[in-house]
Amino acid sequence: MSNDHIVKSYDEELGRLNDLLARMGGIAEKQLADAVQAVFKRDVELAANTVASDQQIDALEHQIDAFVVQLLALRQPIADDLREVIAALKIASHLERVGDYAANIAKRVPALCQLPVVKSVHVIPRMGGLAQSMISSVLDAYADRDAHKAIEVRNADEQVDEMYTSVFRELLTYMMEDPRDITACTHLLFAAKNIERIGDHATNIAEYVYFLVHGTALTDERPKGDTSPSLVSSPAPSGPIPDAP
Repeated sequence: MSNDHIVKSYDEELGRLNDLLARMGGIAEKQLADAVQAVFKRDVELAANTVASDQQIDALEHQIDAFVVQLLALRQPIADDLREVIAALKIASHLERVGDYAANIAKRVPALCQLPVVKSVHVIPRMGGLAQSMISSVLDAYADRDAHKAIEVRNADEQVDEMYTSVFRELLTYMMEDPRDITACTHLLFAAKNIERIGDHATNIAEYVYFLVHGTALTDERPKGDTSPSLVSSPAPSGPIPDAP
């Protein structure tokens, strides 16, 4: 087998790996958008479909994991090529977590539909839109090997943090003013926290893109805008989501 053929074959394999990541990222991005819309519109059917789509992301992550193991074993990449493969593996892991958080948001919709509407529910689409933009931009940065765009995504995380701090304080105020809003506000708080965590994962991906391009890690501290008390992002309610009435 000629060296030219080997190089071409390896390039095709790396292209396939990039295509798998692009598919995974597209599903994760749509899953987040649908989860946020399901919360805002109280759409139980859309929420159920969003949760179900998480299986596609999981399947793609397993496919990428297996493909990376194959590449490492058969091609034994070094230097730039090794960074390509390792970055893809790490990015896939973060996209899988984005899907998990989006599913957690969607799982809260049936419970929210049984509760009074809270005024600040409009903040969720704004937060979600910004996080979705970060996911889209960081996937573009990965596809284009654009370190500058990756840094822009990293910096945008501060806005998501600030939004989360704002909604945290607003929802706490509503809970203190009217105890009947406590349950609904708690669900929205966890949804907002899930979005904030998605922003963190987009930032992690951005840092891997920078490493992929330059071969060195970013050493400066991440800009953070979250000044709220720690809120653990607990699992969403378990069990099947009922069909829309």
